[in-house]
Amino acid sequence: QVQLVESGGGLVQAGGSLRLSCAASGRTSSGFAMGWFRQAPGKEREFVAAINWNGCLTDYADSAKGRFTISRDNAKNSVYLQMNSLKPEDSVVYYCGASAIRIVPVRGKYDYWGQGTQVTVHY
Repeated sequence: QVQLVESGGGLVQAGGSLRLSCAASGRTSSGFAMGWFRQAPGKEREFVAAINWNGCLTDYADSAKGRFTISRDNAKNSVYLQMNSLKPEDSVVYYCGASAIRIVPVRGKYDYWGQGTQVTVHY
């Protein structure tokens, strides 16, 4: 079992930045590829970014390319999402996920999820 806890969400002005963190416990995070997803009310959860087990490979949704950066620190069992140039349409709940498909970053087949952290971007 892996427990994931997100943090770092909050209220930010458009054009600003936030850094989301996801702390893993229960099993070492290096055994998993990790990803960030987001979900608006009434909509399906959508992929944002993913990173493989050692941080050498990453994948981004088109909406995140050039603005968001995913990274991980396996010594701290943590994964991060640096979000820059935030827009009001980025205002949703962000979730961290862990996938046992560890070799490459993946957009599906996640085994564990955190509880989410709210990001709100205002003008």
